[in-house]
Amino acid sequence: METKPHALVAMSRSSFEAHFDRGRLDRLDSLVTLGDPLWTDDLDSRRARRRLADVEVLLTSWGAPELTPARLAAAPRLRAVLHCAGSVRGLVGDPVWQRGIRVTSAADANAVPVAEYTLAAIIFAGKKAPFLAADERLAYGGWGSVTGYGDLSNLGRTVGVVGFSRIGRRVVDLLGLLEGTTCLVADPYADPDEVAAAGATLVPLDELLPRAEVLTLHAPELAETRHLIGAAELSRLPDHATVINTARGSLIDGKALAAECAAGRLFAILDVTDPEPLPADSPLRRTDRVMVTPHIAGSLGSEIGRLTDHTLDELARWTAHQPLTAEITAEHWASGLSA
Repeated sequence: METKPHALVAMSRSSFEAHFDRGRLDRLDSLVTLGDPLWTDDLDSRRARRRLADVEVLLTSWGAPELTPARLAAAPRLRAVLHCAGSVRGLVGDPVWQRGIRVTSAADANAVPVAEYTLAAIIFAGKKAPFLAADERLAYGGWGSVTGYGDLSNLGRTVGVVGFSRIGRRVVDLLGLLEGTTCLVADPYADPDEVAAAGATLVPLDELLPRAEVLTLHAPELAETRHLIGAAELSRLPDHATVINTARGSLIDGKALAAECAAGRLFAILDVTDPEPLPADSPLRRTDRVMVTPHIAGSLGSEIGRLTDHTLDELARWTAHQPLTAEITAEHWASGLSA
């Protein structure tokens, strides 16, 4: 009978408690050999180093220590790192692939709540609900004279999706729930046929901007995407358009966005900002045309169990020598698109 591989869970205590209830711990134990400690947030401790000498697979998540060359050297048998969250940036690097260690993430599972949040934001944007709720003029019976918000409707809207990423694709799919929606996608790496099959049209960003009544961002955080949406791009959006960002705060020039919103021309729903959290004196906090939520679009609460189940499914495939479904390769890492 084949011996089960030795595994160690490496993440913060709060992450471990969120990911592993009794049932999921039992499933983990059925797939691998767990030692003492079975969990750690410190790969440099004496106990952890003793375990690392035998460990063949690490399960990681938020709060996992970076896999530095020294820590990798302490784990000579390590063959796989299965990440129970989204991005593995800050966790792994080139030394991991140079060792031939396989890496997976639960980014596909984490895309589900982000896309759901984005759809809700798009629907709220159509009705301008957050901004009307914050408008003190309307607080005491002023509902008969709502002006300055544009057409309060979700019928026949044009939505611009920047980035045909795993989340962007899900958003395009969900937009099919809204009657008469025209969906435009801007992504220099996307296949036009794939975008068309999803029900959208691939166009250059310059063509998308003046048509987008709602602009939602799903691009990766790269040097070349910093302030992808700056003053010039914002100025091309139609009056009363809403900018939604559930990706990375650095994609938008925050000062330029604040100026457009304060001037009464644009609206914004931001789940991510740059910096994060926003300082108390940020101009983005000083206008009722901006709604900021504290990075809640991704997996929280019971949604974290979906990430754990995704990773345990991947672990089952790995232990059975079956193809992995969410592997991050060295090529993905170099491109920055799936890291």
